[in-house]
Amino acid sequence: MSGPGDPLGARPPPARDVVVIVQARMGSTRLPGKVLEDVGGRPMLHRVMERVARARLPARCGIATTTHPRDDAVAAAARDLGVGLFRGSEDDVLARYLGAAGAFAAGAVVRVTADCPLVDPGILDRVVERLGVGDVDYASNTLERAWPRGLDVEAFTVEALERAAREAPPGPDREHVTLWMYRHPGAFRLAGIPADGDHAHHRWTVDTAEDLELVRRIYARLGPDGLFGWRGALALVESDPSLPAINAAVLQKGIGPLP
Repeated sequence: MSGPGDPLGARPPPARDVVVIVQARMGSTRLPGKVLEDVGGRPMLHRVMERVARARLPARCGIATTTHPRDDAVAAAARDLGVGLFRGSEDDVLARYLGAAGAFAAGAVVRVTADCPLVDPGILDRVVERLGVGDVDYASNTLERAWPRGLDVEAFTVEALERAAREAPPGPDREHVTLWMYRHPGAFRLAGIPADGDHAHHRWTVDTAEDLELVRRIYARLGPDGLFGWRGALALVESDPSLPAINAAVLQKGIGPLP
């Protein structure tokens, strides 16, 4: 068994055991119910799920929501989509992910949040491929902020998730799932996926009404089928400054209680 400062050293899971778990709940303080807001004719959660389903490498995908009654709507959306559902703690999201990983028989987990309707399946595959090399416990494109915010993908072994769940104290480390992992590089072997430039000033996640308006306009311009990739969205917003201006004043919330 690994000690507090020892890297895990687990073998990479077979591709059939890689599961995308999308974190979704209705209780956002800045934009309540945002995960089911309409984006191009479909709920935002549906947009996220259809995009992650186009990734090549993960075997399955599911949704992790809370046991709060307001999240019955998320459970209904999961049934409509025909994907797996796990319901767990609203505040201890780390425990919720551990429970979902067990329920979905995952050997490795890909974490995506339901407020990122432009998440890119190609980026997701790159992150999973890096984890699959087997020399790391955690891979993501967020260790250094260079990708547009809203393309965030994290992948980690279940062994890393189990260890984090054992060791992380109450508070932000449990509310943000992977915080304990990437803040302890001596205990978890980390790998980042670099971007081909600095695009961190672009904000494509949805926390506010302005964020929602931006992604709606991107879908309206690039097509409601949602088949465009992140480079198409980047080319659009760079060609039309009025688009990124929509949410330019929105501040990203720091680490703390969940939004």
